[in-house]
Amino acid sequence: MRLSLAGALALGVIMSVGTAANAEAPGDPKAVKSVDGKYFDAKGDPTYNVKPDGTVDFYTFSGYRRYHSECHVCHGPNAEGSTYAPALKDSVKRFDYAEFSGIVIGGRENKQAGNDSVMPAFADNKNAMCYLDDIYVYLRARSTEAVGRGRPEKKEDKPAAFSDAETKCMSAK
Repeated sequence: MRLSLAGALALGVIMSVGTAANAEAPGDPKAVKSVDGKYFDAKGDPTYNVKPDGTVDFYTFSGYRRYHSECHVCHGPNAEGSTYAPALKDSVKRFDYAEFSGIVIGGRENKQAGNDSVMPAFADNKNAMCYLDDIYVYLRARSTEAVGRGRPEKKEDKPAAFSDAETKCMSAK
């Protein structure tokens, strides 16, 4: 049996996530390490890097673009929520990267007295899955107001590693 890229990602994240009862707050978003233009926090989760002049790392910029392509219809512009979907800039204050990934990959259903909601699974959507880290990074930056509303005005150059990963992921079957 061969798993698709999305299936393998979903299986790996679901196995590492467990249940919501095991959820862990993401911790300090400060970047402590950079690999090929991608930044990571002390826990090893992807994070943002915004320079004092407002220049964002390329992955945060990419996350902005992908969020507004795939997520804003339900979760509102700038990750501020809507009448039927939560403000993701607030949600990522409670979810670590593994839980966020598990929800995006596998979907989620919340049943509350008269206020049911469903987050569809995006495991088969390459426009979300190939940029999952980027979307998370953008949401983390919005959660701390490190990145304001609207399109970031300045961004770092696109790293070669980004282009390589994008080509590999988008062409995977």
